[in-house]
Order: sequence, then C-alpha cells, then structure tokens
Amino acid sequence: MTEQEEQLAQDRAEIAARVASFRETQRKFEREREEYYATTLGNAWSGFGRPAFRT
Repeated sequence: MTEQEEQLAQDRAEIAARVASFRETQRKFEREREEYYATTLGNAWSGFGRPAFRT
C-alpha cells in the first residue's frame, strides 16, 4: 500500500469513528427525550381526575 492509500484508509477510519460517535450521541439524546416525555406526561396524567385545589 502506498503512503497516500494508507492516509486515505486512516481518514476513512477516522470518519467512520466520528459517524459512529455522532449516531450514539443522537441515540442518547433520543432516549433522554423519550424518558423526559414519559415522565412529564405521566405526571400530567396522574394529576388528571384529581379534585381541583381549593383555597
């Protein structure tokens, strides 16, 4: 393999690693959004049907 081919192979490997890292970060954000949504909506629904707060 020539020096140029080796450099291209290294560049491709670095790009692939960055893409994999980006995808994992996006999956993490998606999981966190879903968890937040489920918690928030769960709290909202758990309050539904309760008598109104009276002062």
